[in-house]
Amino acid sequence: MLDAAFMSHALLWLIGAMSVCATVVSIGAMYAMGRTAYRKD
Repeated sequence: MLDAAFMSHALLWLIGAMSVCATVVSIGAMYAMGRTAYRKD
């Protein structure tokens, strides 16, 4: 079951999932930083 084709497929899915998570977190961070400029404390 743990042949080279399965490992490369799993690694590709892992890299894809990490890329999606990093994109979502980066967009959220930029949105949060952009919102702090308009706060009236």
